[in-house]
Amino acid sequence: MYDRYQSPLSERYASREMQYIFSPEKKFRTWRRLWIALAETEKELGLPITDEQIEELRAHKDDINFEEAKEREKLVRHDVMSHVYAYGLQCPKAKGIIHLGATSCYVGDNTDLILMTEALRLVRKKLINVIHELAEFAGKYKDQPTLAFTHFQPAQPTTVGKRATLWMMELVLDLEDLDHMLGSMKLLGSKGTTGTQASFLELFDGDHEKCRRADRMIAEKMGFAECFPVSGQTYSRKIDSRVLSVLAGIAQSAHKFSNDIRLLQHLKEVEEPFEKNQIGSSAMAYKRNPMRSERIASLADYVMSDMMNPMLVSSTQWFERTLDDSANKRLSVPEGFLAVDGILDLYLNVVDGLVVYPKVIEKHLMAELPFMATENIMMDAVKAGGDRQELHERIRELSMEAGKNVKVEGRENNLLELIAADPSFNLTLEELQKTMDPAKYVGRAPEQVEEFLNETIRPILEANRELLGMKAQIHV
Repeated sequence: MYDRYQSPLSERYASREMQYIFSPEKKFRTWRRLWIALAETEKELGLPITDEQIEELRAHKDDINFEEAKEREKLVRHDVMSHVYAYGLQCPKAKGIIHLGATSCYVGDNTDLILMTEALRLVRKKLINVIHELAEFAGKYKDQPTLAFTHFQPAQPTTVGKRATLWMMELVLDLEDLDHMLGSMKLLGSKGTTGTQASFLELFDGDHEKCRRADRMIAEKMGFAECFPVSGQTYSRKIDSRVLSVLAGIAQSAHKFSNDIRLLQHLKEVEEPFEKNQIGSSAMAYKRNPMRSERIASLADYVMSDMMNPMLVSSTQWFERTLDDSANKRLSVPEGFLAVDGILDLYLNVVDGLVVYPKVIEKHLMAELPFMATENIMMDAVKAGGDRQELHERIRELSMEAGKNVKVEGRENNLLELIAADPSFNLTLEELQKTMDPAKYVGRAPEQVEEFLNETIRPILEANRELLGMKAQIHV
């Protein structure tokens, strides 16, 4: 166990549910379901296949004789024919009709499409639950003023809840892309060696309509609405590229979220969950490193770079098929899903346990608010009889002086005191301090949160309420 490489995606990051989708057992059980669907279809379209043969295939659809298949593959160097052989050992009456008319891609490619579709549905379920947790967080903190940043420099205030809507909006875009991809997934069907269905045309004595019906019937039996209308031996590898593009989009959104949390944790305004016995640093016992957010970023980097794999594979396929896709897609597609699965589990875990420190948020905001309130202060001074242009120049000069006090002298922001001491403003310190209510400067942020939740998020959650309730389990 400890003397050979083990993928961290399996050992540390991905859920058992996602791992099972790409497991050998799931793969080869799906192959057998496809062989049963093919035999049933061919029988229903008039080929001499008996009920007894099909019942024999069904009886052994799940008890796969892996070792016999493995031994056969050492001899023939062909995974599909090794499993045809192994299935035939268990089904002697049906042995002669297993894989009838099909090429290897009938089971290989159709299975890949089936597994990717199932994996996309699991990703979707987790994505919906992350959106739900963020919605709860945004609603709770929709009125909590906080310092907003542009260029990571203090800008006009926003609210903690409004910032969370920005993370949600990106996930909504990802959900739209994912739903589009799911809605366009089709099977390869029974297309034959070069996609012409020549072998099936021969089996059906030249009946073109039966060839067309075979595709539709197999798709229906496997839970799909239709097959791709044309193909070579394989489905277009552009499908893999499109699927990985969706996963990379989710990775982008999660990475942005993790960056924000890491910066906020540095500011001590918001922290990811930190368990009682968790160690933040081997050297500095006091540290509370944002390890989960960093792991999100790390896995997201992998997924975004992984997107290049199916792009390269798709663009370099020759004519009706080459086999230089096989080794790559065995790695890039499952591992892209396993990594995104780990990302979403982490995302859900972090949001579920986010800790907000309102007093620290208020302290940082109040240190900058006098600068941001100068427009309002100037308007009040004009109402009191001041000259707008002169006051604008004085505020600029006093702001520079206060900024120097903060940056050079390390003192508190004393802009309000400087303005109160300037007779041209005709405002007392008490009057100025009344303008320091952060809620006056957040604009429509609380209303935007409510509108976004009511008009965009809640309809999504209501339509998917049967998927809600997940709690992420992370391994490290």
